[in-house]
Amino acid sequence: MKQPNLRKLMVSMVTAATLTAGTSAHAEDPIRIGGLYILSGSAATYGEFAQKGIDLAVKEINESGGILGRDIEMIYEDSQGKASVAIQAARKLVYSEEADALVGLDSSGVAQGMVPTMPELQKPLIITHAATPDVTGDLCNPFTYRISVNVAQNMKAAAMVASETDARNWTTIGPDYAFGHQSWEFFGDYLKEMKPDVNLMSETNFPRFGAEDFSPFIDRVMDSDADGVLISVWGGDLVNFIRQANNRGFFEEDMELMFTVGAATEVLSALGDRMPEGVRLSTRYWYEGYDNDINKRFVKAYIDAYGNPPSYNAEGAYAAIYAYKQAMEAAGTTDGPAVAKALRGMSMEAPNGTVTFREGDNQAMVSPNWGVSGPMHAEHGIRTLTDLQIFDGEEVARTVEETGCKL
Repeated sequence: MKQPNLRKLMVSMVTAATLTAGTSAHAEDPIRIGGLYILSGSAATYGEFAQKGIDLAVKEINESGGILGRDIEMIYEDSQGKASVAIQAARKLVYSEEADALVGLDSSGVAQGMVPTMPELQKPLIITHAATPDVTGDLCNPFTYRISVNVAQNMKAAAMVASETDARNWTTIGPDYAFGHQSWEFFGDYLKEMKPDVNLMSETNFPRFGAEDFSPFIDRVMDSDADGVLISVWGGDLVNFIRQANNRGFFEEDMELMFTVGAATEVLSALGDRMPEGVRLSTRYWYEGYDNDINKRFVKAYIDAYGNPPSYNAEGAYAAIYAYKQAMEAAGTTDGPAVAKALRGMSMEAPNGTVTFREGDNQAMVSPNWGVSGPMHAEHGIRTLTDLQIFDGEEVARTVEETGCKL
């Protein structure tokens, strides 16, 4: 019987061992998710809170076996609140860092600029903060999803609240880019439908994002006939605005004041008792507003880890990582187009209840929260939110046809 060639046998054994080791190593490679947030400047706290929510989700998932047997690894990039920077950062994350998926975006202007590049990258993006309706509207594409409330949803809820007040002459103070202008446009349109006799004043106020002095805009409103003011200033700008408004007696005026993101815990933590009591505040998620087991676990774990209650941005970012876990496990792969397809129409349980990515535009059907600033929370050092209203996500959403999205 002919003996096998020893050299050939050894080569075959080494080759087989190498292939096996390669397969094993590949299976253990982490799933890489790129985070794109504002991590510097006046809005940096939003990026920091998002990171905290993400890192908590990553820790929980990795400790329970990961996704498809693989750990998650996060890579963060600072968008700096600029679309051009975010686009280059996204390309770096995908092409150089080999990210399997992306989460993030704090600014509507950044989202408008970056979202059209997603089909080029062939990776899914879940937006956790930026609220412009355009990215799940005219700019929609099969790779872009949003897990948080958009401007149109929140402004319909705001109009429903405003229509129950006695205020007739409405104006606005908001940042001079998409978020501020679209907030006023949608609010005005919805309010006019519900209460045709209101007066939407032509004297509106749009300070630049990152402005340091809001006093001219505050004085202008105080000197006007306005008895209702929609305020969409946010982040560090909102903290500065409220401090300056306090100093100028703005909150002593007889006006209905509605802050579209005033109940963000980042803002409430920074202000403490300088946030006035008795003004209307909105948030995309209020940590005490949802009585379900997932929310109870999330809030406790977050406070245990970081010492303060979670913001809506932390919750949205946390939920986005779990959305990727569910979608990747459903797809059985981390392949970008396959994961994007698995997200379409997907429902999941999150701290703010059942979240569904609507199949026609990839916008999550989630609930805006509106309430009134109340007494200071004894443990958390922030204003409580009283008279809390949680609006049904379907009720405040536009139809897919109204969004202009064509997928």
